[in-house]
Amino acid sequence: MPDCDRLKHLVRARHPCIRLVTDDEPTALELVADAAAAVKLDLMLWSVLDGLRDGTLVNGARIPDTEQPAAALYAFKRRKPGACVLAALDLSAHLDDTRVLRAWRELIEHFRTSGGCLAMIDHRESVPPIVAAMSTVFRPQLPDDEAIEEVVRRTLRTQNREHPVEIKLNKRDAAALMRTLRGLTSRQIEQVVMDAIADDRVLSIEDLDEVMQSKRLILQSEGLLDFVDAPVSLDNIGGLTTLKAWLARRDKAFTRQAVEFGLTPPRGILLLGVQGAGKSLCAKAVATGWKRPLLRLDPGALYDRYVGESERRLREALRQAEAMSPIVLWIDEIEKAFASAAAQSTDGGLSQRMFGTFLTWLQEHRSGVFVVATANTIEALPPELLRKGRFDEIFFVDLPSPKARKKILEIHLRKRKRDPAGFDLAALVGASDGYSGAEIEQAIVSELHTAFDAGREVTTAGLVEALRGSPPLSVTMAESVAELREWARGRCVNAE
Repeated sequence: MPDCDRLKHLVRARHPCIRLVTDDEPTALELVADAAAAVKLDLMLWSVLDGLRDGTLVNGARIPDTEQPAAALYAFKRRKPGACVLAALDLSAHLDDTRVLRAWRELIEHFRTSGGCLAMIDHRESVPPIVAAMSTVFRPQLPDDEAIEEVVRRTLRTQNREHPVEIKLNKRDAAALMRTLRGLTSRQIEQVVMDAIADDRVLSIEDLDEVMQSKRLILQSEGLLDFVDAPVSLDNIGGLTTLKAWLARRDKAFTRQAVEFGLTPPRGILLLGVQGAGKSLCAKAVATGWKRPLLRLDPGALYDRYVGESERRLREALRQAEAMSPIVLWIDEIEKAFASAAAQSTDGGLSQRMFGTFLTWLQEHRSGVFVVATANTIEALPPELLRKGRFDEIFFVDLPSPKARKKILEIHLRKRKRDPAGFDLAALVGASDGYSGAEIEQAIVSELHTAFDAGREVTTAGLVEALRGSPPLSVTMAESVAELREWARGRCVNAE
């Protein structure tokens, strides 16, 4: 249901307080104004700077001495005995004041009997418990493709009136532009489009890179999702044959034909295993192989010191990911996000609440978001996350086999402009037994530094020496690796 219809329904159903939690205040105000007009109610507006004023006009008449929230709520109750909609901006931060909270409660009771409602527009979700219990949360949706197209058209028309704008987009280019703008608010879309045409007053396919860069800057400033360049091909990963075959079989599972066949699109995989074995590399390769953008969710960025903000940030990140679908969502070291959820909580239940929100979304979402979660330790993972049905499959990424190590050596030697045929690969495979892919790569890098400093070429003997000079994790943490392998036996599908 569109946002306008959802909000009209809440007003008609006489919800006395509706909290619109959003960063896009102008769009939220438009929604409230449209809903009030649709149900034929007057609209008043309050902010701490302007106080109460008529909300139907741009410069509506103000009511003096109503800048303070308690005074404003009291004055509104006395001035408007009939049904009316009051849109209050950033009121949540003032509700810790006992006088404001008392005025708020009396106004809500007034709305219950007289009709109308209080529409609180705020970027913060945290409110006192009584306010949360007596109000209804409304989260505006991000624009879909149709709405994005309308925002782009409106922006271009406005800009064209100021200074002519030339549009050089065919149907395919326009569709690519709309896909790139997914996940942004209406105001952010307007700004990105204006940035693209600011210099030459032309909108063409050449602007797509600039649009993508602007979008990355917006998302990174919010600190929730990061775009990750994913040039890695599955051919550039040694081993993991079982995982590669699983991904190849599901490459077509997102098509309409697959749905008609009775399939549901894959939702995600969980990669457990030894550090440096290639789990993060697989996330990049999945995005490349399926030709989808790769976004990384940083678990550390979710936690906020304000009550309720962490849960809001998680919901916002998941909502943003859905709006940008189809994508691959990479959650690296997922155990760090929900570590406290697996044990006795020391954070007031925050980790459990966030974990519950994530599990519900993982189980029920139907968007084109494919989750690739990676984890290094089992003890920190809540058992509920490992239950069948949460992920399509749980893979264990072990240390590479001899065949895989040979492939890894060839990949990294070629990457450094060296012909693998010039090395004794059999000797290197034997010397790298127990090493992860990352450790093999670092040994090659170490030998490159040594050879460059000595003024010689990279040799097999030098690579063997580099490997022996840096014991692998399987030796320095042998007990942990053995325990991890023992746990995975019978519980996970071996990725190799």
